Amino acid sequence: MPFEPVTQEKLSIGIARQIEDLILRGILRPGQRLPSERELSERMHVSRPSLREALADLQTRGLLTARAGAGVFVADVLGSAFAPALIRLFADHPIALHDTISFRRDMEGLAAERATRHGTDTDLAVIDTVFRKMEAAHRKSDPTEEAQLDADFHLAVIEASHNIILLHMMRSMYDLLRQGVFYNRAVMFQQRLTRGDLLGQHRAINVAIQARDPAAAKAAINAHMDYVEGAMNDQRKADQNEGFARKRLDIEHQR
Repeated sequence: MPFEPVTQEKLSIGIARQIEDLILRGILRPGQRLPSERELSERMHVSRPSLREALADLQTRGLLTARAGAGVFVADVLGSAFAPALIRLFADHPIALHDTISFRRDMEGLAAERATRHGTDTDLAVIDTVFRKMEAAHRKSDPTEEAQLDADFHLAVIEASHNIILLHMMRSMYDLLRQGVFYNRAVMFQQRLTRGDLLGQHRAINVAIQARDPAAAKAAINAHMDYVEGAMNDQRKADQNEGFARKRLDIEHQR
């Protein structure tokens, strides 16, 4: 007969599965500190021994990490998506810029389309809230906060797509973008005119998603990616021209 004994799941396994699900769905993020053991046990209505057993299992599997005197944190597993040798190749070869933009155009266009269809009202409210923060940061002279919110906006769109593979893959991508591996995002926010263009593009993406218009959302992403690629190519050419100009100036000083 095809029947098997019914066994009750250990409480610690249920605890671990809930934490796994939060990590998988991106709700618990790499580097995020978990609440204290006492608070967690109270929130989850579980005993502390069962909680400790679950946390120990998750640490053994590399999903959580404990820091002496600081607590338990979600492990930073994003780095495993790209080997260090490959990251160095990305940084050293200009072709990575074109392919990065092309990859983002495809993946983020798909994410924006999915967000219009699968995003909940709360998902769309998160996207709109991040954009409103971008508008506020745009009024400041220091572009650092606006550049950070740019990444947060795109990740909010990706989260609203409700595809966990896409989410973790693109989080890996943005981790490298923040490090300036593919290109220096901060360069784009140094000029006021460029910042204005970028804000307008993000507004168009937000409007399309709030209207749940998949075609308009994808088109807005494509327009934004085209602009980013053009701006970064222009900056690279300007840097090259400046390098040649400095060499000519050095020669003039030596005459």
